[in-house]
Amino acid sequence: MNKNNSSRGRQAGKNSRGPQKRNQFKKDFRKKTNTNNSSEKNTDTGVRLNKFISNSGICSRREADTYIEHGSVTVNGKLVTEMGYKVQPGDEVRFDGTLIAMEQKRYILLNKPKNYITTMDDDRGRKTVMDLIGNATKERIYPVGRLDRNTTGLLLFTNDGEMAKKLTHPKHNVRKLYHASLDRKLTLADLDKLRGDVIIEGKKVFIDAVSYVEGEKKTEVGIEIHSGRNRIVRKIFEHFGYNVTKLDRVIFAGLTKKNLPRGRYRELTQQEINNLKMI
Repeated sequence: MNKNNSSRGRQAGKNSRGPQKRNQFKKDFRKKTNTNNSSEKNTDTGVRLNKFISNSGICSRREADTYIEHGSVTVNGKLVTEMGYKVQPGDEVRFDGTLIAMEQKRYILLNKPKNYITTMDDDRGRKTVMDLIGNATKERIYPVGRLDRNTTGLLLFTNDGEMAKKLTHPKHNVRKLYHASLDRKLTLADLDKLRGDVIIEGKKVFIDAVSYVEGEKKTEVGIEIHSGRNRIVRKIFEHFGYNVTKLDRVIFAGLTKKNLPRGRYRELTQQEINNLKMI
């Protein structure tokens, strides 16, 4: 009897130590995991050197990689050729001996006139959108997407690469509303077709909305899309036998032309910037 009681006692002792060991293991595991996470967090701080250089307005990230590789960059007085190097707050970064810093983010909205091409420069001497916003800011800004030479309306410029990428990616469904003037009246039958499946160059075009412009002739059509394909609005109407005589982008990502005359530009308000970041 005593032997059995002793055996049960030893067994109970094992069982009583079991949960303690398991609990201790959980504590140790949590401690180890937290330590690892903390370590990973430390390695994730800072900004990649190529991004830092790009955001300083000197060149693109790809070009920055080449400059880093060829020894043009120092951090805190030391030559850095490592591609993945991260700049920490307070670091002194020099490019060819000149101290550089990340630029302030800028957001400029232009109401583009006709006969200006959307490019940084043109070797044929044609007028570019940069001629219109050249004095808008000292930072180097770039157009978000493009409008062809004969298309007027809203064009956003920024040095915020992440936002530009987001605004031009189809998955974010960024709203773009155009006012198209056609060479002849759009028939009701063709209007209905535009509201269905439209295939252009073998690919489906997602037309979010299309209708006659209220109070205007039936040659005036409003069309909303989120595709970024080149000349896509003109190609849509050409597909149905219409020529677009005028094309004006009146809304882009919630931004409008209100109080912005043709050929003029303005900075976005902080609220507008916040709205874009929420897309």
